[in-house]
Amino acid sequence: MLTIRPYTTSDREGLVDIWLEASRVGHPFLSEQDLREQKVLVRDVYLPKAENWVAVEAGEPLGFIGLLDCFVGGLFVRPSAHGQGVGRVLIEHAASLKGRLEVEVYALNRGALAFYQRLGFTETGRREKDDQGRPLELVRLARPERA
Repeated sequence: MLTIRPYTTSDREGLVDIWLEASRVGHPFLSEQDLREQKVLVRDVYLPKAENWVAVEAGEPLGFIGLLDCFVGGLFVRPSAHGQGVGRVLIEHAASLKGRLEVEVYALNRGALAFYQRLGFTETGRREKDDQGRPLELVRLARPERA
């Protein structure tokens, strides 16, 4: 049975591994060098800074969501668990805590865009470059608080 629990520092390396596996699948347009650089940021900056929730089944972390207030800073699911509802459960957990949710995803990550749209997110804006200044368009999406 899938459960959601708060992040602990002992989760760090396992979640960074999930992030890397999922990023290789969802962000094939990023180079291995880009991923190595981002991995350090995820481990040393983003995980400690965010409110993180971990999806666990049979004691094994399958995915996690990092929240910065109502902004989804990251949602990553182990590729072997894609399509099993892990991401949906994490989003619904975040919505139960925060209400309205916002997220940014790479425009080239069509799977992520479709996932968020299926969950009721709608586009609110775009920007031409990512946080590292690469010419990779980001799409901003939001989902209103549900009554």
